[in-house]
Amino acid sequence: MSAENMEVRWFRYKYSAVVHLYRDGQDHYGQQIPEFRGRTKLLKDDITNGKVSLRIHDIRLSDNGQYKCLFQSSVSYEEALLELQVAGLGSDPVISMEGHQDGGIRVVCRSSGWYPEPEVLWRALQGQLLPSASEKISQEDDDLFQTEIAIVITEESNQKVSCCVRNPQLNQERESEISIAELFFPRVSPWMVALGVILALLTVLIPLASYCFWKQHREKGEVTRGGNLIPYDLIWRVRKVNVWAHYID
Repeated sequence: MSAENMEVRWFRYKYSAVVHLYRDGQDHYGQQIPEFRGRTKLLKDDITNGKVSLRIHDIRLSDNGQYKCLFQSSVSYEEALLELQVAGLGSDPVISMEGHQDGGIRVVCRSSGWYPEPEVLWRALQGQLLPSASEKISQEDDDLFQTEIAIVITEESNQKVSCCVRNPQLNQERESEISIAELFFPRVSPWMVALGVILALLTVLIPLASYCFWKQHREKGEVTRGGNLIPYDLIWRVRKVNVWAHYID
């Protein structure tokens, strides 16, 4: 039946919490609760068949929840309950390389503007899931979620990966991929390797050579005194003379 001459009231948790009010053939905005002022429109193209639609602009997370729609005439009324679920599909993931780590390259994926809390993951070129190095999901001042997930890509592993952020409520996702060229991976110079081996050998050989030199001179009966090498048997004869002189006295 036509609702042109009825009162059509959309409200929240109570009758007086008006979201939109239509009465006496026109819209009335004076009774709207403040958070919906200037944001609603009643679509009346099919009102003669008893059908109206409420359009809410500039949707917010606070709009989430239950609404009631009331049709009322001078002789009857009828109402229906509606559950509104608000969801946000965030931005495309932005991937960046942020230096070397654990013999590979640390790659970080960031995205924002999601609601509810999204699911975040890394995929290889063939579609298999890859373990992340770290993951952080936080809520911003506007109650939307932002994500940050990192992975370490080595030269031996898949060099082409994709970051996927998914809204479980909408069953929709956004995805970005990155391909890393071989020249970006850390490499060890063969000259540096050779230098390291030589230094390690010198660390062992120098003390060994010093010990052998000292032992060789000792076997020849030489000792060091005052920076000069003196034959050991000469020192012993001098000492014998000193002892003998002592007893003469």
